[in-house]
Amino acid sequence: MSESQLKQHRDAIDSIDVQILQLLNQRASHAREIGEIKGGGVIYRPEREAQVLRRIKQQNAGPLADEAVARLFREVMSECLALEKPLSIAYLGPEGTFTQLAALKHFGHAAQAVACSSIDEAFRLVESRSLDYVVAPVENSTEGAVGRTLDLMVSSPLQICGEVVLRVHHHLLRRHEGMEGVCRVYAHAQALAQCHEWLNKQLPASVERISVASNAEAARLASEDVAAAAIAGQAAAERYTLFKLAENIEDEPNNTTRFLVLGLQETMPSGRDKTSIVVSTPNRPGAMYDLLAPVAGNGVSMTKFESRPSRTGLWDYVFFIDLEGHRSDEKVRLVLDGLAGGTSFVKVLGSYPVAVL
Repeated sequence: MSESQLKQHRDAIDSIDVQILQLLNQRASHAREIGEIKGGGVIYRPEREAQVLRRIKQQNAGPLADEAVARLFREVMSECLALEKPLSIAYLGPEGTFTQLAALKHFGHAAQAVACSSIDEAFRLVESRSLDYVVAPVENSTEGAVGRTLDLMVSSPLQICGEVVLRVHHHLLRRHEGMEGVCRVYAHAQALAQCHEWLNKQLPASVERISVASNAEAARLASEDVAAAAIAGQAAAERYTLFKLAENIEDEPNNTTRFLVLGLQETMPSGRDKTSIVVSTPNRPGAMYDLLAPVAGNGVSMTKFESRPSRTGLWDYVFFIDLEGHRSDEKVRLVLDGLAGGTSFVKVLGSYPVAVL
């Protein structure tokens, strides 16, 4: 390509950049006007953001990939929201966890992500209105449910208002290169389980596996311990300046974690939603059939069914169910009415947009 051809393309890019800048500021002006019309009410509308991102992906003609376009527009919306009020998001810390990545993926970098020492603390900060929303892991495609998040939702006043799906890649990290002298590996318990077979094959049996509160905490500990390695992600490696001894060591290549976004608001229908509920039923013959009958009878698809000890009595359980549709949809409403009449306890945890990948 000649120099004149390069200049032609570069001049075109410069001109387009000016147009993009002008249009971004026009969008921001409209967003600020909307904020003034609302008069300080709820500024974050999950259903509206989901609708925008779906429409953008549908209209995308390339060459940018749909995920790339969605990521760019997520950041644009994040900056526009910050003109009204930067959102504050609680997540399981320290910095560099996958939960932090999920929070940034969902809310963008203009949001103020606040690291918490536990999921319990993250919930409390939002329940007390000290922060706006919490992002918490709820299940992994390999290791299943995150029990603490489920347990907290039973009694918490927080409502689910969104979900985030994140591909999870684990790396073996150390403060210097080489495996020689590694005596222990730090990681969250789920990460140890997700990399169990790789660790069995690649590390001597004498290497101790130590469970810690988060993978980012594992990275922090490894950065201070010359005889240790950690299992964590790219963000933790960068945060604590660690070398990668091995990449993508998870046993399941499609390892994915689902996170929930919770706050003190109900979410309106977006057109493609889920409703999450928790129910309990007496321990009697046919109880499970009676529990599922309203779901099947009203033609509603159930995308998740998870049992947990109720913590109120020995061998008593509650059941977490995800249904396709919004609680305001007629079929879902009929399911909820049917459950209310045939169970000892039912709570709607929230209706929210299906994750925009």
